[in-house]
Amino acid sequence: MADSPENRRLHELAALIDSGECRPCTGALKVGVDLGTANIAIVVVDADNQPVAGVTSPSSVVKDGVVVDYLTASRVVSRLKRILEERLGRTLDRAATAIPPGISDGNTKVIVNVVESAGFTVTKVLDEPVAAASALNIKNGAVVDVGGGTTGMSILKSGKVTFSADEPTGGSHMTLVIAGALGLAYAEAEEMKKDPALEAQVFTLVLPVAQKMASLVSGWLATQRVKNIYLVGGASSFSQFAAVFSKHTGKNVVPSVEPLLVTPLGIAMNAG
Repeated sequence: MADSPENRRLHELAALIDSGECRPCTGALKVGVDLGTANIAIVVVDADNQPVAGVTSPSSVVKDGVVVDYLTASRVVSRLKRILEERLGRTLDRAATAIPPGISDGNTKVIVNVVESAGFTVTKVLDEPVAAASALNIKNGAVVDVGGGTTGMSILKSGKVTFSADEPTGGSHMTLVIAGALGLAYAEAEEMKKDPALEAQVFTLVLPVAQKMASLVSGWLATQRVKNIYLVGGASSFSQFAAVFSKHTGKNVVPSVEPLLVTPLGIAMNAG
């Protein structure tokens, strides 16, 4: 698993984003736009689903799967689109996007409108855990997407989704706990949460939030037959996070490499 094609693809995408470079490609391109609670990401892959380019931006325009600042969201997506087009020397006009499981049709339409207001034609809308499963090549098991605002889960059997659920508990709730415990501003607490050097101290503070997430998943799995849980999403980045989920669910829990990029990569892979 450590050196799987899926992990190599994720590592390559992370390297392209970190370097601000793109991989030369003259063929067809597929684009995925991910409106996350903590980050907005656009990923470009080729016809073989190999990463070509990507860009991310911190953002607070989405809360619990709902766009709360339409104008800023549109501007951020437009800016990221221009950055990628300049790098690639090509126009990007079609894209897929994704939604947390269970949000209303109205909220789904707003997400689509944001992407289209930036100049894309939306070709597909996926559930976020389904997109993640595509990036990880998972056909069976539970994919748990621990995002900034929500924790969502989809169960797949033979590549088909048989169950989906979502609750508004995510990384932003961890940040609020850190801020309250240490008397910090939200932005300071967010930076502290992301600092690997402070992980031991931070995880002690946010452990109750991780346990709540694990309890939610355990409840969802009570009537489901699942062997493996696959974790994605930035809030699952803590090294002890998988162990908490394993303890509470009794399942084999598999963390992802580059967990922030799994869903946006999967979105791009499913774009038409």
